[in-house]
Amino acid sequence: MTTASNSRAVLGRLGFLLVAAGCAIGLGNVWRFPYTTGTHGGMVFVLLYIFFLCAVLPVMIMEFAVGRASRRNMGLALRELEPAGTRWSRFGWLSLVGSYILMMFYTTVTGWMLIYCWELASGSLAGLDPGQVGAAFGGLLASPGLQITGMTITVLLGFGICALGVQEGVERVVKLMMAGLFLLLALLVWRALMLPGAEAGIHFYLVPDWGQVDKIGLLKICNAAMNQAFFALSVGIGAMTVFGSYQSKSRSLTGEAIWITTLNTLTGIMAGLIIFPACFSFGVEPGAGPGLVFVTLPNIFNTMDGGRFWGTLFFVFLAFASLSTVIGVFENIISYSVDVWGMERRKAALVHTVGMWLLSLPCALGFNLLDFVQPLGEGSSILDLEDFILSNNLLPLGSLLFILFCTRKRGWGWDNFLQEANEGQGLKFPRLLRFYLTWVLPAMILVVMLLGYVDKFFK
Repeated sequence: MTTASNSRAVLGRLGFLLVAAGCAIGLGNVWRFPYTTGTHGGMVFVLLYIFFLCAVLPVMIMEFAVGRASRRNMGLALRELEPAGTRWSRFGWLSLVGSYILMMFYTTVTGWMLIYCWELASGSLAGLDPGQVGAAFGGLLASPGLQITGMTITVLLGFGICALGVQEGVERVVKLMMAGLFLLLALLVWRALMLPGAEAGIHFYLVPDWGQVDKIGLLKICNAAMNQAFFALSVGIGAMTVFGSYQSKSRSLTGEAIWITTLNTLTGIMAGLIIFPACFSFGVEPGAGPGLVFVTLPNIFNTMDGGRFWGTLFFVFLAFASLSTVIGVFENIISYSVDVWGMERRKAALVHTVGMWLLSLPCALGFNLLDFVQPLGEGSSILDLEDFILSNNLLPLGSLLFILFCTRKRGWGWDNFLQEANEGQGLKFPRLLRFYLTWVLPAMILVVMLLGYVDKFFK
């Protein structure tokens, strides 16, 4: 095993790219992205999403740089790199808290994916009419037993793999998952594009309809696109910092971040090429919201030739994407415990298995026993609250923290960041972006966050 100067494991280049991409590629791409696109105007939203991905990409590079320079998780990296007399390290907790809040609802939704793999494979949904398919998903949400079972399997799988180690567990399993994910994705896109009437879905998805901007509101679309970019890239809570700490110094960071973002974006775009042609082919509303995957698509699969086979493949694909992120964020949690608290890896995995299971219960029960808890207004759920805390607050604020740390003289500083980002072969980080990162991107983040609050609470 190759190690760094402080015995930190170092992943091979392919392993690093696939593990970091696996952490980024998840529900944000294959569940959240399609329905958010459908409810925010199709290609108009996609264009703004890609813009914000490019705008946010430097944050990923900064996270990698902080992790690689310190060879530590965010919880200890800030302490290792901060100048004497400063207190950046007091924000290290964001890594643990942000990862927990993300996984507190992510484990439940991943459990839905696992359950639906079985539902489609066993034929339980075959022959049901649209109302019955909707009732089946409603039955899943209303069942505390099923909700807890799916969440529990997710937690046990994720921490069990992380307990095996960075290379023997995380890298090996995620490599296999990512290979399977891209193979399944290619097959499903091919099948969707062969459906009769798929052209209308492609037109909705890939041809901008600027009338949607007036209908929905540009600021609302911008806020959704920026939140989606942060969610999809998994930046702001230190998940990319820990994978940066496992990265070799042989390659510069900008090119690696672009590869990961490209894989991430490609996955989301291709997921849309599955869902929207299918929706239009079968006359289904593409703006169906979060139920698009669990209600709309099973109805479509029920009417397709070989629908049971293709539906099972689709949910296996979703499960692989979800679990790769679960493993990546769980690794961030375990790494925090190892670095900051000095815990042994397997002990940390056991402790956090219990902690994560307990803290995931409110979301799992939020659609049944705790459905009276509607924290963001009538019809909202505990999942909505946790998603809002993370996507509208912790991810952008955490990203702002990395930007300030890497650009301010009283932080790690621009020159230190640039030196680390550009070490090794490959594309170098443009020095001319300093003004943009120092002033423009922080202002953009704060303005869009504020507009998101206005849209959420004052309209």
